[in-house]
Amino acid sequence: MNLFEKEEWIRIKAEEFEDATAEEVVKLAVDTFPNITFACSFGAEDVVLVDILQKIRPSADIFYLDTDFHFKETYDTRDQMAAKYGIEFVRVSPKLTPLEQVEAHGEALWTVDANQCCNIRKVEPLTRILSQYDAWITGIRRDQAPTRANAKKVEYDAKFGLVKFNPLASWTSEDVWNYIRQNNVLYNPLHDKNYPSVGCEYCTRPVMPGEDPRAGRWSGNDKTECGLHK
Repeated sequence: MNLFEKEEWIRIKAEEFEDATAEEVVKLAVDTFPNITFACSFGAEDVVLVDILQKIRPSADIFYLDTDFHFKETYDTRDQMAAKYGIEFVRVSPKLTPLEQVEAHGEALWTVDANQCCNIRKVEPLTRILSQYDAWITGIRRDQAPTRANAKKVEYDAKFGLVKFNPLASWTSEDVWNYIRQNNVLYNPLHDKNYPSVGCEYCTRPVMPGEDPRAGRWSGNDKTECGLHK
């Protein structure tokens, strides 16, 4: 499939699958692109997609970006899910260790230049791993942030040069939690402590009543995305 054919296929499938279930989108993704991967952050949306993938294509690759700065609860969730499903999550690490980052850029880079920290610990490793695949699956939802409002269930990811599937794009937070409860899915316990969105420990705080669900990410900064999506 050349680029023109791929873009036309994406346009058609985006329209065709707009009202499809998450399971139908996942099946389309894994059936069409055998060389596909799922990016898992062990947040609520992603544990749902792990469960769906295990029912449809348990052999599909699942990776996570190990920034070295995740909460203990996130690593515990990873280990519990690996044991429950018999998954070997692919660990993708930054080129710089935390100590090497300090030596190159100073202490607590995230407080000085959060974008650069995200580029080192997330964007570069993601670019590296995605270069090995033809398509990827993500857990983004349209109502998470204005930057995600126009996400399609099937789209071309120009940033990374591959097809991107967002099976939960039309879901609400309530949809996510209904699935978790109904299917007894393991989830990060930080969600029970006012963390609707979980990122690195140094850049994530609890969200207070009335705040935007993404307010806990890079608090006090106008940054709303780590650079993985757009």
